[in-house]
Amino acid sequence: MEKEILVSNVDKEMKIALEKYEEPKDIKRVLSGMRPTGKLHLGNYFGALKTWLKLQDKAESFFFIADWHAITTSYHDTGKLSDNTVEMMADWLAAGLDPEKSILFVQSFVKEHAELYLLLGMIVPVKWLERNPTYKEMMENLKDREVATYGFLGYPVLQAADIVIYKADVVPVGIDQIPHLELTREIARRFNNLYGRIFPEPRPYLSEAPKLPGLDGRKMSKSYGNCIYLSDSEKEINKKVRSMVTDPARVRKTDPGHPEVCSVFAYHKIFTPSEKVKELEESCRKGEIGCVQCKKELSKILNNFLSPIREKREQYLQKKGDMIEIFVEGSKKARKIAQETMEEVRKAMNFFKA
Repeated sequence: MEKEILVSNVDKEMKIALEKYEEPKDIKRVLSGMRPTGKLHLGNYFGALKTWLKLQDKAESFFFIADWHAITTSYHDTGKLSDNTVEMMADWLAAGLDPEKSILFVQSFVKEHAELYLLLGMIVPVKWLERNPTYKEMMENLKDREVATYGFLGYPVLQAADIVIYKADVVPVGIDQIPHLELTREIARRFNNLYGRIFPEPRPYLSEAPKLPGLDGRKMSKSYGNCIYLSDSEKEINKKVRSMVTDPARVRKTDPGHPEVCSVFAYHKIFTPSEKVKELEESCRKGEIGCVQCKKELSKILNNFLSPIREKREQYLQKKGDMIEIFVEGSKKARKIAQETMEEVRKAMNFFKA
């Protein structure tokens, strides 16, 4: 991984963490989760799911739908929480997460997360939470709602509980999540120092996620309305690709293009075979291929990539009960492990046992 490229895009704390980063080699148990905030898009796939698919073949893997985390900033409107959870189930399974390889579960089905969250909250200094680099940033960005809540300030403690309750040694994260995981390590270390070693200190696993812009050239985000979803139909893909931002300086087909500023070309670099990408780049710079043709080729490639995911997704939704049962069974497996960990925690903290 090119650390020097990554470092220029992150703040001081992330730079320090990245300088220390070494990709884990002896991976035993992996854990990660996602908040159910709606259908997943290509940014979610390349930013997380693709890495999860890789890791489920390497190690014992736990992946959970973080429905409690979803209400830390959206507690005022939980009307779509249940539907979003089901949509996420379909997206995960259609993308290739395999219940035969991974334990797939729903956070709120495993009540032990809440118990450990409570206990860890007793030992975490408030100043640790206030120094969270994304706390003030999100407080600033979410001025349209009241987020100065106990739950929002303490969500890193819940995140720590999610991880250490399964004694995960590796957590796949994005660059911006490194400080959060470092806080989890500090919390685990503090608990171990106080009560005896129970929890391993989880290590980050950084995926080399490609930069995938939204339709308007900005970061792909549901809040911007610029996403390509895994569930988009062929017609929707064609329409969205036609609307994508290209080289603003290029007026006519014969004008020399600048692929480095074109969102369409950014997608070609990810989805199109490298030989073809080179050919497209040269043709664009020479004004031999127009944006319309380039978009048509991208539409075909994207639809070929998404077609099997769409089909599987629809199949799972048609048998919704069977799909939900996968997560119910996964939650039972997860809870058994969580219960074993909590027995150790209660004993270490000297709680009375009748």
